[in-house]
Amino acid sequence: MIRIMLIFCILLLIIATTLTKNSTKKIDKQIFNLKKDIRLLENKYELVILEHNYLSSPKKLLEYQKRFFENELSPIDIQNMKKIEFKNEEILIEKIFKK
Repeated sequence: MIRIMLIFCILLLIIATTLTKNSTKKIDKQIFNLKKDIRLLENKYELVILEHNYLSSPKKLLEYQKRFFENELSPIDIQNMKKIEFKNEEILIEKIFKK
């Protein structure tokens, strides 16, 4: 009787160990895939940030202005900016910055 109980306990431990190993392998695969996806997304993010910083740098913006707009753009005084609103077929113009 003790022999049968001992064999039953050993078989139960072997089955429990096998199930634990299989579930651990699945979790490890999921972790590996998620880390791989994160690395890819981080690389893309770094490239996008680099592109944004390069394209929006003041030097680059001035270069674009000269290349594409030539003399179409001119500086304005921010105090003279106005807001235009359309209400019921009326046009309302008011200054953004009031003194």
